[in-house]
Amino acid sequence: MPAWDPDLYLRFANERTQPTIDLVARLGEIRPGTIIDLGCGPGNSTAILLKRFPQAKIVGLDRSDEMIEQARAALPLIDWIHADLRVWKPDFRFDLIFSNAALQWVPDHARVFPKLMGWLNPAGVLAVQMPLHYDSPLQQIIQKVARDPSWAHRMDDPLNALTHHPSGFYYDILSRVSTHIDIWQTEYFHQLDSPQAIVDWIRGTGLRPFLEALTTETERQLFEEAVLLGTTAAYPRQKDGRILFPFRRQFVIAHA
Repeated sequence: MPAWDPDLYLRFANERTQPTIDLVARLGEIRPGTIIDLGCGPGNSTAILLKRFPQAKIVGLDRSDEMIEQARAALPLIDWIHADLRVWKPDFRFDLIFSNAALQWVPDHARVFPKLMGWLNPAGVLAVQMPLHYDSPLQQIIQKVARDPSWAHRMDDPLNALTHHPSGFYYDILSRVSTHIDIWQTEYFHQLDSPQAIVDWIRGTGLRPFLEALTTETERQLFEEAVLLGTTAAYPRQKDGRILFPFRRQFVIAHA
């Protein structure tokens, strides 16, 4: 499996970090003593948590060696854990479980979200952000390219790699184990320089399962070229030459 590329991910650091800033801002006046950042990536979300809660014990967890290495270099005083959050179990409970754009990679949310609530101390908080762009032109383009007969027989797993549900689903599963739930959606309009920048954006995250399913570099290049062609047609340039790239995200805060 190709390694995660922290440099590619952080090429759009401001855009990827803004949802963390917005999610942290909605936490209110909580004072967590222990925090875990699930799927911390290269540490950009963890840095926001550290700035907001400098006295807390913060742990960052990610399954990627490359991401943890980058995070450790940026924030050496944080406790970093290299583990797969799908199977990892904590040794103690947390006051805040935070996850920015990671839980979409984890299946069975009906089981996972209540399990995370069980890792909280009394009056603890679960705060999650996940992409919700699955009806976007970009996602439709990727799915269309994936159905190309040249490789369609290898695309079942990539097409089902990401987990997503409507807001009511998360309310229903969390209302049984929470005292208060806050759910909202935000659509960000990222200002990118070109259609290629949009492809680079998604290549660092959601395009990965599709490229990993292809066996040769030639196939991966053809796949990306087809996505770029569709993206160029679907996202027109503004008068100044830049492109507005809408990206919807879902936020959930649940209090134990």
